[in-house]
Amino acid sequence: MKLREYRAQDAQAIAGWIGSEEELYRWSADRFNKYPLSGSDINENYAPQIETGRFFPLTAVDDGGDIIGHFIIRYPREDDDSSVRFGFVIVSPAVRGKGFGSGMLRLGIEYVMEHLSARRIDLGVFENNAGARHCYEAVGFREYARRECELPVGKWVCIDMEISMEDNCSRASETVSRRFIC
Repeated sequence: MKLREYRAQDAQAIAGWIGSEEELYRWSADRFNKYPLSGSDINENYAPQIETGRFFPLTAVDDGGDIIGHFIIRYPREDDDSSVRFGFVIVSPAVRGKGFGSGMLRLGIEYVMEHLSARRIDLGVFENNAGARHCYEAVGFREYARRECELPVGKWVCIDMEISMEDNCSRASETVSRRFIC
């Protein structure tokens, strides 16, 4: 698996992995509020954020170049480069449960270490998404807070998780070879 920069044509495949309204909200919280989601919806959402230079969408591809995963990295605060947030983490249903999600996140951690100045990464996962939470914990993320979120599909508990680059730098470097493509 390799990470590469997101391309607009990736959006249709990513949108196709979201099979229900509940999956949409697990993936995007309240950032889209539209099901079914189209590739153009994703591109329209990403375009102004990419222009800020603080939003980095990445796509995971297998050895044959097929898209198998996607996530974004963003600086959540304009005046703080010490922390980034992973979001919109998704893996193709065809490869879920086979370790590709944790592999993709390890590559993301390495990307942060090599290309960004952040010393901490955080993310949010809904309590009703046990598979994703297990994936995040396997990579080294740990819970630091919980909050209730009001979504169009109900009230869900969001678990905020984090990983420190200082504590995990050597471990991440040992477990992932450098595999980035432009």
